[in-house]
Amino acid sequence: MSVKIELNVKNLILPKRIDAYLADIFSKDYSRQEIKRCLEKESIFLNGKKAKPRDLVKEGDKIEGSLGEVKSHTLSGEKIPISVLYEDDSLLVVDKPVGLVVHPGAGNPTGTLVNALVGRGTILSSLGDAGRPGIVHRIDKETSGVLLVAKTNTAHRKLQAQFAARSLSKTYLALVKGRIEYEEGRVEAPMGRDPKVRQKMSVYRVGSGREALTQYKVLKRFRGATLLELKLITGRTHQIRVHMNHLGHPVLGDTVYGGPSDLERPRLALHAWKIEFVHPKTGKLLKFEAPIPKAMKDMIQEAEEK
Repeated sequence: MSVKIELNVKNLILPKRIDAYLADIFSKDYSRQEIKRCLEKESIFLNGKKAKPRDLVKEGDKIEGSLGEVKSHTLSGEKIPISVLYEDDSLLVVDKPVGLVVHPGAGNPTGTLVNALVGRGTILSSLGDAGRPGIVHRIDKETSGVLLVAKTNTAHRKLQAQFAARSLSKTYLALVKGRIEYEEGRVEAPMGRDPKVRQKMSVYRVGSGREALTQYKVLKRFRGATLLELKLITGRTHQIRVHMNHLGHPVLGDTVYGGPSDLERPRLALHAWKIEFVHPKTGKLLKFEAPIPKAMKDMIQEAEEK
């Protein structure tokens, strides 16, 4: 059954976004994202008018409407081996393998990194969606490499703030098709959902889509491929894969954006290699590096021998 809302706003010193206000009140049953979806469906009213997620509520306002059916957010712990590069009472740095989904979702209700963390007894932050505890950022299922996980809400907020301010540095390795001419370059092309295939992302014309910027540097050139070091200035879904394909040099092994690979080991040749950030509690600058997986090393060696 859906939950009916009839609230008179009290004890609110400063105005607050309605999605955040309701998420605080119904935190046991709904995540902020779920509240936001209810607002987008126009099922909640603020002072008699349909409310939007960004609308501000203040002392004396009246909120009415209904929330969707309460869902179970119990996450099962699973014995899935994971490689932890660093851990303290605020966060973990994980080396995610290819094939492991970061959190439960459509098509992947179990067998994820989050299930593995719950299975090892890790305490995780509760910000964001209830099915994504501790997840500050994500990398694709097909991508390997370094990933930050927050244990406390304070750490989660401060790490998210570093992502938002672009003060946190992420470096990737990619083996791409063809020989890139320039030693260094950047791809600045806005992105959004592909209008025809919703599971894909695509480059949009200037003035539309969301800002997306990728910097790259050539590490080594081969006869038919180039090994790149890449830095994400923004963090859009599939950003490196879309930008490299837009540049005419798709990531090898990318069957979604670049077509099949002619190498014998068909994994996506993309690895989240390094991360650099300020520790949310100590204020120290930390740097971590995820070792290049053997399968990707083999792809690089095969490209070199061709």
